[in-house]
Amino acid sequence: MNKARRNPLNTALAHVILLSYTVIALFPVFVIVVNSFKTRKAIFREPLALPDSGTFSMIGYQTVMKQGDFFLYFQNSMIVTVCSLFLILLFGAMAAFALSEYRFRGNTLMGLYLALGIMIPIRIGTVAILEMMVASGLVNTLTALILVYTAQGLPLAVFILSEFMKQVSDDLKNAGRIDGLSEYTIFFRLVLPLVRPAMATVAVFNMIPIWNDLWFPLILAPAEATKTLTLGSQVFIGQFVTDWNAVLSALSMAILPVMILYVIFSRQLIRGITSGAVK
Repeated sequence: MNKARRNPLNTALAHVILLSYTVIALFPVFVIVVNSFKTRKAIFREPLALPDSGTFSMIGYQTVMKQGDFFLYFQNSMIVTVCSLFLILLFGAMAAFALSEYRFRGNTLMGLYLALGIMIPIRIGTVAILEMMVASGLVNTLTALILVYTAQGLPLAVFILSEFMKQVSDDLKNAGRIDGLSEYTIFFRLVLPLVRPAMATVAVFNMIPIWNDLWFPLILAPAEATKTLTLGSQVFIGQFVTDWNAVLSALSMAILPVMILYVIFSRQLIRGITSGAVK
């Protein structure tokens, strides 16, 4: 009886906590989007008020379209993010499959070595990375960013995917081998479809840092032709004057792909995060 009485209370408390966290997390997004449709005076006078007939303005979006090559920046960010995620998921899944499926000398040490990449920030090696890209002739190219982000995301991908792949039934894989399937066929046709929630989790966890990163685009690809969306938005932020209408409008458009990705993969993401929990 006590457990029956506690369950509704615990459920209500959990929902209150989750709703509170959701409001706190979405509040900055709400402020940015709302103020992107307001005049400069209205932004500072009433930052939390909704735009009305007297404060509504599209000047920020007009400025972004005229002064900055927004579509080029958007295209560069999409290319870098999509290519990086593809390589992270492909190589991360293959490495995770090897570590979880095959037993060889140094297996555990290799897993620990890859896990160190999660704890050591890649920005510590910025000077060495820059020297390597200069020597390779990759400065001011999108390839440089793709390589760096792939290296940055692989440790987390291997760590998450290897744990999920250990849960895939050995009987299923052995049945595939008995039927004459190659290891690649087993990997792509049998194992990958079963770890889609984990793949979605890895994709979301890596996309947001890549999409929002300013550090490496500023150092490795600052040319106009290779600017990403985050770096291109800095055009409207000056030392003495900042065009807040344009900044907020650019940020609002930059948020859109992240929101779309979450809507598409939200179910898989939740399944990936909650997998293994007590049921």
